[in-house]
Amino acid sequence: MLNFKYSSVINAPIDKVWHFHEREDILQILTPPWQPVKVIRREGGLEVGATSEFVLMFGFINIPWIARHSQCEKYKQFTDEQIKGPMVSWTHYHQFQTEGGNTRLTDKIEYEIPGGWLSEICLGWWVNSRLHDMFAYRHEVTQQHCET
Repeated sequence: MLNFKYSSVINAPIDKVWHFHEREDILQILTPPWQPVKVIRREGGLEVGATSEFVLMFGFINIPWIARHSQCEKYKQFTDEQIKGPMVSWTHYHQFQTEGGNTRLTDKIEYEIPGGWLSEICLGWWVNSRLHDMFAYRHEVTQQHCET
């Protein structure tokens, strides 16, 4: 099992940051333009049972990815888990904490790459570097939308 974590402070109150994540178009807003990802659908908000469907596009290969929210505590956290996709397992924790009138936004991911420990040794660093780039982008976009 591999782990990834990215955290930053958004200079906005927690309710504003939470409501930003409730937007119907949030997946389109937070998907970096360089990622080969197409959002297919999003059903539900942040509550338990909400489902998002994507397609990862690698040339002529399209890989479906479906995630479902398994936990939600308003203004504190929500969690989504891969139901179908390229990983053996994938759990993404979105955490919101008040910090001096601002919001600490933390994304934590626990995942397993197909191929076992050898794949994790060979590819884990690469996946984590891609995740770092993606979440740096997402947090920057969140700051742009919430801090104004």
